Amino acid sequence: MLNMLRDSILKTPEQLMEVCSTIYNAGYQVYVVGGAVRDYLRGENPTDWDLATNARPEQVEALFPKTIPTGKQFGTITVVVGENFYEVTTFRKEGRYSDKRHPDEVVYTETIVDDLERRDFTINAIAYDPINQEYVDPFNGFSDLKRKLLRTVGDPSERFAEDPLRILRLLRFVATLEFRPERRTLHAIEPGSLQEVSKERIRDEFNKLLMAKKIDDALELMYTTGVMDIILPELAACKGVSQGDRHQWDVLGHSIVAAQMVKPSLHLRLAALFHDIAKPVCMSRSDKGIHFYRHEVIGEELTKDILTRLRYRSSIKESVSRLVRWHMFSIHPLSSDRAIRRFISKVGVDYIIDLLEIRRADILAQRFSAKQAYEFISDLYDRIQEILDQEAALTVKDLAINGDDIMENLNIPPGKQVGEIIKYLLDRVIDEPNLNEKEILIKLAKKYINTTY
Repeated sequence: MLNMLRDSILKTPEQLMEVCSTIYNAGYQVYVVGGAVRDYLRGENPTDWDLATNARPEQVEALFPKTIPTGKQFGTITVVVGENFYEVTTFRKEGRYSDKRHPDEVVYTETIVDDLERRDFTINAIAYDPINQEYVDPFNGFSDLKRKLLRTVGDPSERFAEDPLRILRLLRFVATLEFRPERRTLHAIEPGSLQEVSKERIRDEFNKLLMAKKIDDALELMYTTGVMDIILPELAACKGVSQGDRHQWDVLGHSIVAAQMVKPSLHLRLAALFHDIAKPVCMSRSDKGIHFYRHEVIGEELTKDILTRLRYRSSIKESVSRLVRWHMFSIHPLSSDRAIRRFISKVGVDYIIDLLEIRRADILAQRFSAKQAYEFISDLYDRIQEILDQEAALTVKDLAINGDDIMENLNIPPGKQVGEIIKYLLDRVIDEPNLNEKEILIKLAKKYINTTY
């Protein structure tokens, strides 16, 4: 496939071709570069298109009616055509990276080879001339694509030192492309250098890794290279922690397999990866075996700490930590309606289906067959769906009464007492859904007040 594509025409969108023609007809060189070329040569349809040219930024701006100076100081202008945005960057060489992210200086150059020489991996250092329909491959990127090999352009130690985030990009490509690192490139990894990278950049690269189809090899490599010790030391501590006869993996292996098995949604992948994060600190032994008492409770706090450290938004922290907290639920397909209602109320209606997905992945990462996992989760899902379809009161907002009703009918002021009454009424309604009528609830509230206060 690769050899055939090497001699084929890279089919570019019509509007992109118009941009290329405008630049070329003005007397400049223009090439498609980066991931679009790499993905096309792998037999995929490119989605992001970047261009490189020897035209200076101000010359690019002069050629088009609508542009955005996205990174003009680094040579990048975004050309706007209709609803499409195309980044056009001037050929450049780069100096030192004092901030481990941006070059100290940018030197424009006239050759595409000089521009490709500054890129991270050889598979990303292939250019395509859409006008003359020719590829430029000065660093044998074609060969590495064919071998599914990740190799830096030039000295790997220098590439990683310029921007240590490239270490995580390497691991991300292991996941997204399912390639393997070249030995020299792998040995050049200095995980400690990632401490110089902002948490936000680490988080964003890690997210891309987690959303890949196959993430287990990349996560294992993250551990063996020492990268996990730097960015997720709590997870790295799970290595070698045995879980007993029901498990064929230690806690780290089990967590990685669970993350691989869960549906590729960011909050689910994070929850599956962290669901047993507290087992190393909760581990105890007795004559009955290995125990991890309250690991789900402590795991919730550890998960919040990790996600806060990596600057995740509040909604992700809330959903992931809650899934970690309740992943040890004990209900099953034969549980009573009352037990299932209480469970849904405790966990939250918005989280219950996700929690089943975490349990499915957790089971698959143990010594259980896929058939067992499917049958258990399918039967439990049906039971939960039956309860939800009944539209019984499961939260305070579902009650036929509110705080104002309580204060008015019981003649009590706003305060803690009102909340306690509402909680009591919800408990009663969860047990007996037919109690959820305003008059009945007021009578129950009055009786509660008389017997409690």
